[in-house]
Amino acid sequence: MPVHKLLVDDFEDDDYTLIAIHCDIEDYRLAYFLNQNIATRLVRTKEDLDFTNSKASFSVFEWNDTHLQTAWHLIKNNCLVETEAPISLGLFAESNDKTWSIHSLLADHSSVDYFLKINSGGRVINEKEILNRIQNISKISTAYSVDVLQLKSKEHLIFN
Repeated sequence: MPVHKLLVDDFEDDDYTLIAIHCDIEDYRLAYFLNQNIATRLVRTKEDLDFTNSKASFSVFEWNDTHLQTAWHLIKNNCLVETEAPISLGLFAESNDKTWSIHSLLADHSSVDYFLKINSGGRVINEKEILNRIQNISKISTAYSVDVLQLKSKEHLIFN
């Protein structure tokens, strides 16, 4: 009986556009501004994006455009995680202080606040126009396209 081995590359979907967004506003406000300026209908998903090996969870807003058959996802890139660190107070005493650390969904782009993933299903989208509209939002510092093929941890963007 022949054995068929499935590799992770078999499930990768590189057929999407990824836009990095730098801004210091809350995720729900950014989703609102994107809905107003690029005519999307992003809504918060019931469950956040999280991983079994990490306590970090990342908020996700999504919209499936049935007319154009595209899927839009706004994903928060950074998350604060509380950890307990034991501190020695002396010979026998010990205290558990809580510390905070920042976890990034895509560590190679840790300075990015949000990612907008547009899965066009092979159709051509006007990425330049979308970028211009996003950059015209006054609360956004900058936005730019990210080369999906250069990502080191692109498996974090495979969800649904």
